[in-house]
Amino acid sequence: MRVALACPYAWDDPGGVQVHVRELAGRLLGDGHEVLVVSPVRRAAAEPWVVAVGRPVDIPYNRSNAPIDPRPWSRGAIRGAFAAFRPDVVHAHQPTAPSTGMWATLEAPCPVVGTFHSGATASRLYDVTAPLLRRIADRLAVRIAVSERAAEFERERIGGDWTIVPNGVDTARFADAAPRGDLPAGRRLLFVGRLDDRKGFAVAVDAFGRLAAARDDVVLIVAGDGPARDAVDRLPSGVRARVHLLGAVPNVDVPPIHAACDLYLGPATGGESFGIVLVEAMAAGLPVVATDIPGYDEVVTDGVDGLLVPPRDAEALAAAAGRVLDDPALAKELAAAGRTAAARYDWGVIAGRIEDRYAAAIAEGGPPRPDDPSLR
Repeated sequence: MRVALACPYAWDDPGGVQVHVRELAGRLLGDGHEVLVVSPVRRAAAEPWVVAVGRPVDIPYNRSNAPIDPRPWSRGAIRGAFAAFRPDVVHAHQPTAPSTGMWATLEAPCPVVGTFHSGATASRLYDVTAPLLRRIADRLAVRIAVSERAAEFERERIGGDWTIVPNGVDTARFADAAPRGDLPAGRRLLFVGRLDDRKGFAVAVDAFGRLAAARDDVVLIVAGDGPARDAVDRLPSGVRARVHLLGAVPNVDVPPIHAACDLYLGPATGGESFGIVLVEAMAAGLPVVATDIPGYDEVVTDGVDGLLVPPRDAEALAAAAGRVLDDPALAKELAAAGRTAAARYDWGVIAGRIEDRYAAAIAEGGPPRPDDPSLR
């Protein structure tokens, strides 16, 4: 099968969608398929199967940053890439966002599968443009959402039938990683993600301050960067010295950090469609303490394979983390259950489900709907 994947976000920026597309492409190649990825890029991609079709513009969205290419003239480059590759199916990610996924949906010469990753709780712009976006979504042979939360958000705006196929994780990459050796000594708490309000970094810092006041051996390891990085400056100097900021870390380099840590903090405040960072931590064998928000609650079952606390509640986050740190039996129980739960999201399972949806789209047959001139 010849599969063209359309990534809407800057290929060389960190992000869950980029990781998803990159790892799915690798799995498809390993399964013997031919693969093309079209994506906006900041720098030339290392992978020979990635074709740059635009340059990203950083746009604030969903209390974070969306590095998309909203300029429709990139459609010409996508059209040319498809003409050369001749795909059997196009898999567009975020096909209703004004970026490569949308342009690929409009230019596809074959059936289109769309995967929707959004976990936004509201979007006035999306609501206003929903009638137009429904016309674009009508070109999709198959609609996938990565969670019930994502499906609900989209169903309310563009309707249609949905299949839930969650994000995939290379669980062995996390389970088998050797610990990184240059991290400070102590019981290490880990935060991975963009340092902003949506990911709850300031809440994690506040909770760490509370934990550190009563436990002189705990340290906070932070893999990520963003506008909230200065939250650590509010900590007392002695506690601030126990926060180790690694900056932005490519996903491929993250597993050794997990392997060196003892507990994962996931304090996101909302707007998450899934919880890929939680699955990665669980696959690594880390007990997880996270927030009880839509998306995350589809990954972690409170008291079974992790602990969930109210969002924006640093005191509750610290108390739950303290329970795990002070109870080795509980930590071991959560870690073991987490590994079992993470296995459901291994690419060996998820890629097969996606390939089934490709087959369903191709079986539907026929050319895509004629492009509406008003969408050009």
